[in-house]
Amino acid sequence: MEVIRALAIAGIPSVVVAPHHDEAQYSRFATKAFDWDWDLPIEQCSEQLLERLLELGRRQGDPPVLFFCSDQALVFTSRYRSQLEPTFRFVVASPDLVEDVSDKQRFSALSGRLSLPVPVTHVVESAAAFADVDYDARVFPLIVKPALRSRTWASAELAKALRVDDLGELRTLAERFRGSDQRFIVQECVDGPESAIESYHVYVDGRGSIRGEFTGRKIRTLPAEFGHSTALALTEAPDVRDLGRKLIDEIGLCGVAKFDFKRSSHGELYLLEINARFSLWHHLGARVGVNLPAMVYADLIGGRWVGNPTDRATTATWVHPKDVLAARQAGVPLLRWLVWAANCDAKAFWAWNDPLPLFAAGGAWIREHVPEHRRGRSSKPDDRG
Repeated sequence: MEVIRALAIAGIPSVVVAPHHDEAQYSRFATKAFDWDWDLPIEQCSEQLLERLLELGRRQGDPPVLFFCSDQALVFTSRYRSQLEPTFRFVVASPDLVEDVSDKQRFSALSGRLSLPVPVTHVVESAAAFADVDYDARVFPLIVKPALRSRTWASAELAKALRVDDLGELRTLAERFRGSDQRFIVQECVDGPESAIESYHVYVDGRGSIRGEFTGRKIRTLPAEFGHSTALALTEAPDVRDLGRKLIDEIGLCGVAKFDFKRSSHGELYLLEINARFSLWHHLGARVGVNLPAMVYADLIGGRWVGNPTDRATTATWVHPKDVLAARQAGVPLLRWLVWAANCDAKAFWAWNDPLPLFAAGGAWIREHVPEHRRGRSSKPDDRG
């Protein structure tokens, strides 16, 4: 939805291929193409998805521009780039780099080869193998996360990762996931709150030139530790920008990417992950004239993007509806939050000229969290004949 918003700011309409419950299909700036279940492993759905996408692309007058807004969509586009290229226009990182940044085990290996500034990391092949790692008690606390993002993990844990403070907690966690076929990453925890996570966002064209860039940081997440972003801000952070530029050269990036760092209490920047795809941050960037999706679109259709960054680039903010819960957990009074949220430059799902996505998101939240009998529906069979 946030990429659609960025494109709409530039007057570019979208066609959506997404799960049936995705709010983006309700946007007035988007046309729904067909549903797709992204919860399925890519190996189970790729051939059918490829056929349907190619059929969609061939019906267009000119080859459409393809945007990939999830990890699975990124991997799919990369693995099938040769089949997609005659029908679609897109820019994506090299095949090896896509695989390296999409799998945390491969990312750990890449970081070791290139001496990237990542925290101390161990790769664990299964929950039963936690005990096989030689842990130094001095590196605790640690965080544990799946090597591949999975819906199973997300449904079991609201947070993206789990914190363990000693060997006893690690053994308990290993027992909890016993029997799982997931691979895990065990990583040294960088001290500091989620608001210490800063990021570098960039579009590098096919000639290796940086066409657009900006830096930002998280304000709040839900839950408060290792949670999903609910409030964001653009920043003016020269050290984040410079480190991001250096890493572009080291990994040989082409395309769009987000580099996530965490700033320690001593000021060092540690690289947490690289996402080589379009993201919700692009809506916020577009609001201040750094519209990375529109730049990609203009390049691919042979045009020229003429947007101008505004002087709000260091103060712009983005808010998600769930931030009301994150703010409450952080002790922010409701009235103060409402005033702040109303003045945010970018709002997830909501726009006065495009309100339906927010209503769809609210309906989905009610269906997920409110029991059926509290929604005015009887749980008894209908006896009206």
